[in-house]
Amino acid sequence: MLKSARKQEKDAEGRMPLLDHLRELRNRLLKAVLAIVLVTIVAAFFQKEIYDFLLRPLLASVGCKDGVVTAVNGKPCALLKTNTLLAPFTNALKVALMSGVLLATPVWLYQLWAFVAPGLHQGEKRYAYAFAVVGAPLFLSGGYLAYSILPQTAEIMLGFSPENVQNQIELDSYLDLLVRMVVVFGLAFELPLLLIALNMTGVVSGKRMLSWWRGMVVGLTAFAAIATPGGEPISMLLLAGPLAVLYFVAVGFSLLNDKRRDRKNPDAELSDDEASQLDLTPEDVGRVEPVPAPRRALPEQSTGEADGPGPHRLNGYDDIT
Repeated sequence: MLKSARKQEKDAEGRMPLLDHLRELRNRLLKAVLAIVLVTIVAAFFQKEIYDFLLRPLLASVGCKDGVVTAVNGKPCALLKTNTLLAPFTNALKVALMSGVLLATPVWLYQLWAFVAPGLHQGEKRYAYAFAVVGAPLFLSGGYLAYSILPQTAEIMLGFSPENVQNQIELDSYLDLLVRMVVVFGLAFELPLLLIALNMTGVVSGKRMLSWWRGMVVGLTAFAAIATPGGEPISMLLLAGPLAVLYFVAVGFSLLNDKRRDRKNPDAELSDDEASQLDLTPEDVGRVEPVPAPRRALPEQSTGEADGPGPHRLNGYDDIT
């Protein structure tokens, strides 16, 4: 009972020793990896459907018809191929693993947030669930955006091919590019959650984040130019625009959270060089503590009554002593 009570008190305060932190990290990682492995195994049984979903936009935009060099729309086309005997098997594993990571996003996002933010108050720990619920759709939205702009990027890249040259794209390189874009775009869409987490833990205020808006817009635009393989303006704006909107949404939420926090803080109106007023009211006003009785004098010490005139003596000592 005592051990359980101590554990509950430790969890409520968010304090734990280093070994407990390492043990907590191990448990969180095991749960996240187990969820990814289970979803990967299930996705392996739907390999053909996943392949069709991943290759459909590329084949519809730059796929060659009847083995010709030029597509029906007059633009260069490309053929998908594999070079080695093990390539089909490794590509199948890659597709299943990518599906496992994407579909298990709510689980590993929740495990990540539950480990990173253990110091929140008991009432604020419910935000871990909100982080997973909101973070998963944001990650999937970023991945779907990458999936949507990849055909347009492929058309631009193949546009540099000379005439009468047959383009052949290795399937594993295409899957690597698709996975990299999906992960980068998905993590980029988690930016507002990171800013909100920093605000809720008191690291950054909403006003401070709002003062960054010029640098953030330029930085997000530069990031979009690097993240999109084609580097053309349309794909860049398709990534930079949603990221900028999500950034301002996070700033607005942080400003509202700061106002809510200031309403509960009596010293919110004070400046940095102004001292707050001290509350000297006792915690328990109605409780009267008994005053301990004075110690009895030793037999050899007089109380001052038998010493005659002079300074008052208590327990054998006068006022000066």
